[in-house]
Amino acid sequence: MKAKKNQIWNANEEIGFEDCAEGVRRKILAYADELMCVENHFEKGAVGALHHHPHTQITYVVSGQFEFEVAGEKRIVNPGDALLKRDGIEHGCVCLKEGILLDIFTPMREEFVEN
Repeated sequence: MKAKKNQIWNANEEIGFEDCAEGVRRKILAYADELMCVENHFEKGAVGALHHHPHTQITYVVSGQFEFEVAGEKRIVNPGDALLKRDGIEHGCVCLKEGILLDIFTPMREEFVEN
């Protein structure tokens, strides 16, 4: 099952995973036009390819360890760390230790829910 737009209650165990890339799966947990929350699960060595989009994004490291590149700068991030990525800024990551990232987007990523 997928989360539905503007749905108030969203039980994680009822939301299915979507494959995004080799070793990367996501769950869209909740969203409205102006905001979206996405849980991303990474296997060790998986890559979030460098990209950019017209959305401001906050990434919170739930677990694991990642090397992020944001606007040409690389840093290692750990559980509890957060990153702000303004719209249009190129960013990507490599998973160093299996983990989970929680992404918040504004506005929502419409392409994530189109089928």
